[in-house]
Amino acid sequence: MNGEPAAAICVADRGLQFGDGVFRTLRVRAGHPLNWERHFRRLAGDCAALALPVPGEALLRAEMARVAPGDATVKITLTRGESGRGYSLPTDLAATRIVAAFPPPAYPPEFARDGIRVRHCALRLAEQPRLAGVKSLNRLENVLARAEWSDPEIREGLLCDAHGRLVEATMSNVFVVRDGGIATPDLSRCGVAGAQRERVLDFARGAGRACDVRDIALEELARADEVFLTNSLIGIWPVAHLEDRLWIPGLVTRQLQALVEADDARLP
Repeated sequence: MNGEPAAAICVADRGLQFGDGVFRTLRVRAGHPLNWERHFRRLAGDCAALALPVPGEALLRAEMARVAPGDATVKITLTRGESGRGYSLPTDLAATRIVAAFPPPAYPPEFARDGIRVRHCALRLAEQPRLAGVKSLNRLENVLARAEWSDPEIREGLLCDAHGRLVEATMSNVFVVRDGGIATPDLSRCGVAGAQRERVLDFARGAGRACDVRDIALEELARADEVFLTNSLIGIWPVAHLEDRLWIPGLVTRQLQALVEADDARLP
């Protein structure tokens, strides 16, 4: 924390009190943070949305190297620092920076190979354009949505806004494939814009795929040829089951999985 070993945070920290901060989670392989440029760009954008200072890239790289010299999951958390009980912002705040390492993810390979089972969530995401796309510390909607099921066969839950538009899943972004074209929900009103989502969009367009960022009605899923989910720890997971709808992982999903895996394999 702030460059020093720590196991606790002050009770007056605004991240703890109000969720006043942002975070990013990424994979580290052999000490190399995967997809780092997009992660840092997203982190900087999130800080700008909350008017938080952005740590230097070299500083974050050095601290990641200290906590994760091998394979790991790294979480970078930035808060506005410590203050009193009220919401107002004192002028002398000093930001809190936490760089923590955890064991690397150990998902069964069949999730990426064969696909996963997902469900609809009853919770509806609230619209807040000021925070749209930002991975803030306010993740209570995702926590409550994930609490809606305990069936271990279901790996993710799809989330809509109050108008029934598909937004994301509880821990991942959503892509829909139809006739070879790709669409992912517009996140200008709510939802989190993941660094892996950004990479998949870049790769899809680079491969010549039509790729739209737009509103997606939930009913479109029934007509989709492929559906897949992305985040920085899972990579790309095909969706195989949604209630009575079944999919077989398709060519577009496989192409993008291969592109992401090849990019991750390019270690310096």
